[in-house]
Amino acid sequence: MAEIETDYLVIGAGASGMAFTDALIADAEVDVVMVDRRHCPGGHWNDAYPFVRLHQPSATYGVTSRPLGTETIDDSGPNAGFYERASGVEICDYFRRVLDEQLVGSGQVRFFGQCDYGGRDAGDHAFSSRLTGETTTARVRQKVVDATYLETSVPATHTPSFAVGEGVKLIAVGELVDVTEPPSGFTVLGAGKTAMDACSFLLDNGVDPDKIRWVRPRDAWLMSRSSWQPLDLVASTVESLSLVLESLALAENLDDLFRRLEACGALLRLDPAVEPTMFRGAIVSPAEHQALAQVERVVRRGRVRRIDTDRMLLDEGEVATDRRTIHVDCTAYGLREVAARPIFEGARITPQSLMGGFTTFNAALVGFVEAARDDDADKNRLCPPTVYPSKAIDWVSVFEGGFRVITRMLEEPDLAAWLGSCRLNTTRGMNDHMRDPRIQAALARWFEHMEPALANAAQLRH
Repeated sequence: MAEIETDYLVIGAGASGMAFTDALIADAEVDVVMVDRRHCPGGHWNDAYPFVRLHQPSATYGVTSRPLGTETIDDSGPNAGFYERASGVEICDYFRRVLDEQLVGSGQVRFFGQCDYGGRDAGDHAFSSRLTGETTTARVRQKVVDATYLETSVPATHTPSFAVGEGVKLIAVGELVDVTEPPSGFTVLGAGKTAMDACSFLLDNGVDPDKIRWVRPRDAWLMSRSSWQPLDLVASTVESLSLVLESLALAENLDDLFRRLEACGALLRLDPAVEPTMFRGAIVSPAEHQALAQVERVVRRGRVRRIDTDRMLLDEGEVATDRRTIHVDCTAYGLREVAARPIFEGARITPQSLMGGFTTFNAALVGFVEAARDDDADKNRLCPPTVYPSKAIDWVSVFEGGFRVITRMLEEPDLAAWLGSCRLNTTRGMNDHMRDPRIQAALARWFEHMEPALANAAQLRH
C-alpha cells in the first residue's frame, strides 16, 4: 500500500475541482493531490454529446490562469454577435492542457486518474486504482475538498426513470449523430438545456419542425445571451443586471416580477401563451430562441412513465407513437439537486453555487477565498451557497444570493481586486468602458435599486 502526504486532497477533477485548484495554488504555497475516477480531467464533459456547446461565452469559463478560446465574437450562425462558445471536444482538450501545464506543471499538484476515493479510515484518506486495485493512503495536512457534491448526470451515463417496451426506438441524445435512416418523426423527452440542444440540432440539420414532438413536462424561463457578455459587450450585461435589480425592487408580487423581467428582456419564454414554472438557468441567443419556438408539437402531460411501440404513458394520460419514431432521451437531471451546506467546515471544503450556474467562476472564487482568509466563519459569510434552481421562484434566490455575494466581495479590497481581474467574471472589462453612457446609466440604476431589491427579494420568497 502506497502512502503520500499533501496539504489539500481534491476529490474530483471536473470543472469545479479544476477551477478551485487553479485559484488556490495561484495564491497559496500548498501541495495538492487531485483524485478522479476518470483517466483525465473535465468531469461530465468527457461523456457529453458530440454537438454540445457552452451556453455561456468561452471567455468566462474554465480556470483563471488560462484563456479558453480566442475571446472573439462570432460573426455568423445562431451565436452571431456574441462571444464564441466552446464545443465539448474543445473543453476536454482545454482541461487536459490545464492539468498538464498549469496544475501539474506548477510542481504543486499531483493527479491520480482512474481512482476511486474510498473515504477516511483511521485518520487518513484512501483511494484505489481501477486498473491495479492498489490502494493509496493520503495523510491530509489541511483540508479535503469535495468537488463531487454537485455531480452532474448526463444522458450518456444515466438510466431512464421510465419503462421501455420491446421494439421502441429510444436513444440517448448523443446518438442523434448516428441516425442513418429518416424516422417517421422525433420525440424529444425532457424540458431542460439538453432537450433544447437536441431540438436545435435537429432544426439546424434541416428537420421539419412538424417532425419534432417535444415532451415538455414544464415550460422554462430562459435567460438571454445578450445579458451575459464580457469585455467589449459588457455594457449590455451591466445594463441587464441593473434592469433586473430595478424589476426586483419594484415588483409587487411574483407575477409582477416575472412580467417586468420579461418586459426588460432579462427572461424569455418559448410559448407566450404558457406561464413557465421552471428556471434552470439555460441561456439562449435570439436566433436559438426563435428557432426553438418553431417546435409547436409540445406535449404537456407531465413526465413519461412508459413507452411502448404504439403509445407513451405520462403522468396525465397517454399519447400515440409508432415503431418508426425515434424517442430522444434528454431526461438526465443535470446538476444534482441537493441541500446547501456550509462551504467551509473545518477540514472539509464543499464548493457550491454562489452566483447561479456559473460553475467554474463559483469554484474559483471559493478557491481564492480559501487562500486569502483564515477564519471559516468569515469565509462562509463571504461565500453563502445557493441551491441549484429548479422552480420559477428559485430565480429570486439565485439572483438575490448573487447580488449579496457581489456586494460583500466589493467591500473587501483584495476580493474586489480579484473580481476585477478574474477572467471568469462576466462583468470583466467594465472598467475599460466606464465612459460608455449605457454603463453610466446602468450603474446609477444599480446603486439606486440594490438595497430595495434585496429587501423585496426576501418578501417575494415567502
